[in-house]
Amino acid sequence: MQSAKHIFSYRQYWAARFGTAPLLPMSRDEMDDLGWDSCDIILVTGDAYVDHPSFGMAVIGRVLEAQGFRVGIIAQPDWTSATDFQRLGKPNLFFGVTAGNMDSMINRYTADHKVRRNDAYTPNGEGGKRPDRSVLVYAQRCREAYKEVPLIIGGIEASLRRIAHYDYWSDKVRRSILVDAKADLLVYGNAERQVVEIAHRLAAGESIKDMQDIRGTAFMREHLPEQGYELDSTSIETIPDRMVKENPYQEAPACEQQTASSGVQVVKFARQIPAAERQANTYIRLPDYEIVKADNLLYAHASRVMHLETNPGNARPLVQRHGQREVWINPPPIPLTTEEMDKVFELPYTRVPHAAYGEANIPAYEMIRFSINIMRGCFGGCTFCSITEHEGRIIQSRSEESIVREIETMRDNVPGFTGVISDLGGPTANMYRLACKDEKIEESCRRLSCVYPGICKNLNTNHHSLIKLYRRIRGLKGIKKVVIASGLRYDLAVEDPEYIKELVTHHVGGYLKIAPEHTEGGPLSKMMKPGMGSYDRFKELFERYSKAAGKEQYLIPYFIAAHPGTTDEDMMNLALWLKQNGFRADQVQTFLPSPMALATTMYHSAKDPLHKLSDHSEAVSIPKGLRQRRLHKAFLRYHDAENWPLLRKALREMGRADLIGNGKRHLIPSFQPAGTGGQEAGRRMGKSQPFKTQHTGLPTTPKVARRPRRK
Repeated sequence: MQSAKHIFSYRQYWAARFGTAPLLPMSRDEMDDLGWDSCDIILVTGDAYVDHPSFGMAVIGRVLEAQGFRVGIIAQPDWTSATDFQRLGKPNLFFGVTAGNMDSMINRYTADHKVRRNDAYTPNGEGGKRPDRSVLVYAQRCREAYKEVPLIIGGIEASLRRIAHYDYWSDKVRRSILVDAKADLLVYGNAERQVVEIAHRLAAGESIKDMQDIRGTAFMREHLPEQGYELDSTSIETIPDRMVKENPYQEAPACEQQTASSGVQVVKFARQIPAAERQANTYIRLPDYEIVKADNLLYAHASRVMHLETNPGNARPLVQRHGQREVWINPPPIPLTTEEMDKVFELPYTRVPHAAYGEANIPAYEMIRFSINIMRGCFGGCTFCSITEHEGRIIQSRSEESIVREIETMRDNVPGFTGVISDLGGPTANMYRLACKDEKIEESCRRLSCVYPGICKNLNTNHHSLIKLYRRIRGLKGIKKVVIASGLRYDLAVEDPEYIKELVTHHVGGYLKIAPEHTEGGPLSKMMKPGMGSYDRFKELFERYSKAAGKEQYLIPYFIAAHPGTTDEDMMNLALWLKQNGFRADQVQTFLPSPMALATTMYHSAKDPLHKLSDHSEAVSIPKGLRQRRLHKAFLRYHDAENWPLLRKALREMGRADLIGNGKRHLIPSFQPAGTGGQEAGRRMGKSQPFKTQHTGLPTTPKVARRPRRK
């Protein structure tokens, strides 16, 4: 992997003389106490300010503080005017704006477009403390407050909207968020490397308009580089009869336009360009915003090309025209080294919410209060997930020593610690120190996943480092238990049974959550998830090692309803599997199309961007209508009497009335308890009486399974 300047090697800014702030200030009084007359950088966030390394603004704030800058926080401001954005005064260098740890629309609305009651990142879980599309609103208010101050947007909301993208809530393709936010720069990913470089260059007097060479950033530009070599994305994967009609090279200087035999427009420079120079100066033109907005096939094509250009080792810049201007996206940042990761996570976080919140409960903080992040990134590439798009496929791991030091600091200094670590993981529980066996292969790879359709032969799947870490932490003084709560990639785990034994024997508290997501091959292929063979093998090892340890433990599988590629028959088969295996899901997840995800591309275009696209590409089955989405959700909760009328009607229409009845082989009963099922309430067989079903959300075994019965 290419090298980059160590983020802690910069000469500290002069304001380092003020020292470390107990908490980054949120008011002028706190600034006065610190002896500050102004802030160099002000970070605006949609989350409550919690000084913990699991909260993005705390990490960025502490990293910038370590560079010597004075950093203030404006958390969950009143966005109805610019007044609250002026509370800390005018920042000397820039405003940094984020919606918070979650996308504001996903935070606010369910997959059924219903308003969520709570916000886990707000004191006492109160909803409505951030606006919809928070980045846009906050950016506008920052401009109103101090028009001339450079404005940088980031975080997951900005990161996933860096190009033209389908927006589920408005059901249309929206422009890059850069266009609407009118920001100077967008930083995507975790962004420590980009933000540190930007801050030091601004402090040195450089104009933000000149910062067009920083990896992991996107910006608007009027003119393209004169020495660049432009490659039309449709020449990478030609789409018959869908070529961009306007010639994107008509203004290219010092070059000749030629037409290849395939009809694809290419560029040939007048002078001979060495291959290395051409590679270094090549950028890819995606179809214009106006084109992808109108053409679903070209939208899917643009999404596929963008995802193929996400490896920091070989990614090229992307450009997409929006009106008369261009959105330019630089390649992803070089991943942090282990040494850099260690320093980031060992900065002086207090690991508590800001004192301004008093005794208020912040649900997200309570969940991660005693957790430890050991790695970043995910090479799984699940199409419905945003982790890979945001953090990348390269695993960035901390050292064992650094993790131990953080645990000891938490043990000795954080109020309320009882000796139980609530999680030791990251985006996944078991990708710590897993990587490609060959750096050169890794740099040249364009696979969308290292584990689908099968585990790459070049991937190291040895969990030895993680096992060693678990054992060392269990032996630390004052540590009673370490729970693994991060999502487990079980298809990797089965490659190292010793890891499963270690996990099951010491780190499962009775129940372990894993995510097969589905049982049927159709939807699994569109999710890029393994088949149920991996699940069955993991389950066998889990039960064997649980028995050997003398523990009664259960797996809790998670599934998704209404994912692209899922038919009604797929959901029916999943429901039958659930019943046969004694599972009763209390809460279920319906697919929610998040911006930029490949599954969202499928949802919008009904095309499969996992493969080369053409007019003859496979049409993906999309459960879009409200009735069908509710039906798929109902199949996951086949045991809930409220769903039985809908399921009965659907099963009859599917020709599967044989699954309706009162025997063990039936999916749902033919009777309806009084007071349930809407219009069909009270339509019961014989004289059966109302009953109550206990929904625990936990798997049941045959000896403890509880089924509805007449009393």
